[in-house]
Amino acid sequence: MVAPASPAPASQAGSAYDVAAATPDPEIPTLTIADLGILRSVNYSPGQGVVVTITPTYSGCPAMPEIAADVRARLHRAGFERVTVATALAPPWSTDWITAEGHRKLAAAGIAPPSPAPRRPRSGPVPLTLTFPAPGRPPPACPRCGSPDTRLTAQFSATACKSLHRCAACGEPFEAVKPL
Repeated sequence: MVAPASPAPASQAGSAYDVAAATPDPEIPTLTIADLGILRSVNYSPGQGVVVTITPTYSGCPAMPEIAADVRARLHRAGFERVTVATALAPPWSTDWITAEGHRKLAAAGIAPPSPAPRRPRSGPVPLTLTFPAPGRPPPACPRCGSPDTRLTAQFSATACKSLHRCAACGEPFEAVKPL
């Protein structure tokens, strides 16, 4: 456990969001948890301390304990003594929650951002298709040169939520985030 630098006065309560939001994603560290849309809320009260709510990109995401520990450590270093990190599973995360800045950072890192996610039913189980591209959807454009002439080389990449592609125009391989 990291010892807090000093207690956070109530006037700094608004900074708790900024501290939590700046936490990098452990799988794609150029993105923050706010960029990815997994940071749901940050609340502060003198009685409760800071309560951060995050949502996993999928229910078995192995990065969640790492993210929670990093959020806690960052807030402790910022002077917040009591920090709780909660997980919300509903509604389920969607790639539509990735911010415009997140899309920009993905492309800058050579990863094709996702297209809009398929529409989900309002209730009941969420169908999950990890094959990519989904039927009727074009393959992603190359994040390096912008060419739409790309080919799928592997359904899965370093994580189940990404696939591998190669650009026919520039010849570069790249990953793409699957729309979920």
